[in-house]
Amino acid sequence: MRQFLRFEDITTGIALRLSIAFLVIAAGLALYQVITRFVFGVPSTWSEVITRSAMIWSVFLGVAVAVRHSAMISVDVIQNALPRRLGLLLFVIANSASLIFFTVLFWQGWLMTERVMPQRLAALEVSIAWVYAALPVGSVFILIATMAAIVRALRGDWNDARDAEADG
Repeated sequence: MRQFLRFEDITTGIALRLSIAFLVIAAGLALYQVITRFVFGVPSTWSEVITRSAMIWSVFLGVAVAVRHSAMISVDVIQNALPRRLGLLLFVIANSASLIFFTVLFWQGWLMTERVMPQRLAALEVSIAWVYAALPVGSVFILIATMAAIVRALRGDWNDARDAEADG
């Protein structure tokens, strides 16, 4: 298990860095789009498409980081009100449901990516599959992070986080 948690730490670090890079690209190209449109009066035809695509990639990669740091939106009032074992069981069940969801998202994202390969992005001669690939790729990172969250919880880290939250 220790190797898996180390592997998850590496993959989530990669997801974080890629997510930041895509966000920087999106912000830079959005600024470029505004400048070309309103300062020069000649809007760029390609920057909006890449900005949107970079945002999609940034979000799907960033979810893995949010899962790793328990920053996903959740309603943990019930979970924290329950006795430790029941709260842990609820945590594992909820994350298991997430595993099922992201497995389906991976599979459907894979099929959709294959289906749209012949299509091209507007204003570019690049396959739209590069954008749709964010679904299966991001899902893999999310699945790894979610499995690691379950492993950490079963090893006792969930109780430590819960106690720190209660004390703080």
